[in-house]
Amino acid sequence: MRNTLVDLNNHLFEQLERLNDEELTDEQLEKEIKRADAMKDIATQIIANANIVLKATELNMEYSRNEVNVPQMLIGMDDKK
Repeated sequence: MRNTLVDLNNHLFEQLERLNDEELTDEQLEKEIKRADAMKDIATQIIANANIVLKATELNMEYSRNEVNVPQMLIGMDDKK
């Protein structure tokens, strides 16, 4: 399973599409709203974590004399390819 920031973005847009489905019953819409709220909370934490990694990488690039590798989570590439 891949879990990248691009995947997160795709999941959030998929959730937006589900919320926009005009054929949902009130009960189904309420369920999607609860799901969207949970996704928002998790996405907020993932994004905050990525921001910390990005800031640490930027500081490392600025002050390190050695080559700095950008963390995979920021570029979304699988090094097995």
